Amino acid sequence: YDGGKGDVWKFNATTGAWTQISPIPSSSADDYFGYGGLTIDRQHPGTIVVATQISWWPDAIFFRSTDSGATWTRIWDFTSYPNRSFRYTQDITSVPWLNFNSNPQPPEVTPKLGWMNDSVEIDPFDSNHLLYGTGATLYGTTNLTNWDTGGQITIKPSVAGLEETSVLDLVSPPSGAPLVSGLGDIGGFRHDDLTKVPAKMFGSPNFTSTTSLDYAEASPSIMVRAGNFTDSDRPNDSHVAFSTDGGANWFQGSEPGGINNGGTVASAADGSRFVWSSPDSQPVFSVGFGNSWTQSQGLPQGAIVESDRVNPMKFYGFFAGQFFVSTNGGQTFTTSAATGLPSDARHFKAVAGHEGDIWLAGTTGLFHSTNSGASFTTVSTVASAISVGFGKAAPGQTYPALYIAGTVDGVAGVFRSDNAGAAWVRINDDQHQYGNMGEAITGDPRVYGRVYLGTNGRGILVADKSGTTTPPTTTPPVTTTPPVTTTPPVTTTPPVTTTPPVTTTPPPTGGCKVTYSVPGQWGGNFQGNVHLTNGGSTATNGWTLRFTFANGQTVSQLWGGGAWSQSAATVTVPDAGYNAALAPGASTDVGFISSWNNTTNSPPTGFTLNGAACTTG
Repeated sequence: YDGGKGDVWKFNATTGAWTQISPIPSSSADDYFGYGGLTIDRQHPGTIVVATQISWWPDAIFFRSTDSGATWTRIWDFTSYPNRSFRYTQDITSVPWLNFNSNPQPPEVTPKLGWMNDSVEIDPFDSNHLLYGTGATLYGTTNLTNWDTGGQITIKPSVAGLEETSVLDLVSPPSGAPLVSGLGDIGGFRHDDLTKVPAKMFGSPNFTSTTSLDYAEASPSIMVRAGNFTDSDRPNDSHVAFSTDGGANWFQGSEPGGINNGGTVASAADGSRFVWSSPDSQPVFSVGFGNSWTQSQGLPQGAIVESDRVNPMKFYGFFAGQFFVSTNGGQTFTTSAATGLPSDARHFKAVAGHEGDIWLAGTTGLFHSTNSGASFTTVSTVASAISVGFGKAAPGQTYPALYIAGTVDGVAGVFRSDNAGAAWVRINDDQHQYGNMGEAITGDPRVYGRVYLGTNGRGILVADKSGTTTPPTTTPPVTTTPPVTTTPPVTTTPPVTTTPPVTTTPPPTGGCKVTYSVPGQWGGNFQGNVHLTNGGSTATNGWTLRFTFANGQTVSQLWGGGAWSQSAATVTVPDAGYNAALAPGASTDVGFISSWNNTTNSPPTGFTLNGAACTTG
């Protein structure tokens, strides 16, 4: 995200000479962007289109030349500020949410042309056909040469259902819309019709990324979501929101001080109360729709929370290999005696209609409890599981169909079990595999065999058994007024914190080596990367990395590690399972998104691996 300057050059293969042909050269004060997309009209090789790689405000810019870069025209120009003239019109009828629920002030407009335009292509067989990718979709035009005659080109979305985003959570309630999604970058949607692109994304408030969704099992019109956005952009908005009409409309609750991220949130089975666990503070509970929150006791900061689907006073939590249960509506949690759970598990769910019935997915297997987490048994055929979900029971069965993304009998894929994990059917095949799939998975409680799978960059996938059909549009339920809530007393008991356990595998001889870098930095946030190398002569099997910030940086997202946590300035990251074993000389990367103060962003210090200091460089 740091392409702040750039140029376009032309090379003469005969003379070896380079000529700068930038529409706006890097030496100009008007150049605040790099150049990304570059395409040549193969029918007319002197015709070129280039795009800005990073131009957020007021919009992306495309430049076109028909004389090999000697002169250029822009797709829009300022007239009298803040007014602009446009060589294009934009039609988003087929994907109406691309207006991002926004109504900006000039010179900005909605929808935007884009912002990260690394690929722009003129069809080599059709000079009028151009496609480009941006941070939301693929756009295109079929009358590009209108640009050259003083007319306007028409830009439309070129695909339906393919969004450049990460699917973070999915719920399929027993009534209302068949699917509600939580997405990175574009918030999420209520999917009333699985055959159509939703009209608008979540609003009031609009999260940049929805990190968690839940609904009240006994009253599915009550929903809750938590998510992330840049607080400095919207200081009066909350990171939690509620709906009483199945996700059609939302209203925000209050939030405790210090919360800057969504984390996970759970609704009681009857919708009477909620438990919220943000990575920024101790978990809290609310009686009613978030008018006030009280700190939960006994549950560590950063824990994953879920609700029992039958008992409205029962909630569950998981953190660093430990399971927790509350029987008083989230006021206090006790630690389960269950052992052997994977430290890096990120997904567990309770089964509808069966109090205390829980499934937990982790890199060491699939774990099942029927006694509210007091003990768990493993499913012997499942070596690892990314996520777990439930759908309508098979004909003749009473227990819900079970879905996982994981490894069964040595095969990685998406699986269904109709008999509580005793036997499995693979849903996908070798020709239908998806990178980084399974962050979210759920079955449909109304249609046996239907499963929804979340991917990273390929959208939401829907699979049906052969012979079934997609249901028609679901009519949204009537909006109901939220019930009056009662403010619970404020607890004065100090918070209980649990330090994540450090793996006991000793560091290899020669220790670890760390290279820290910042690939990108923008207003309020930055991307950091820790390149970790085993510098010793022996292998490490299981590791925990720690480092400390100096300027108040707070991590909001992390990849390449397991169930990470941050306590004050110190970040703790266990391995992600797949990278637990580091042979001598082997490396792995831990990346993250973090906030910063827009003034100082010193590199973290005190890097340790399994408690031993790392060298940096």
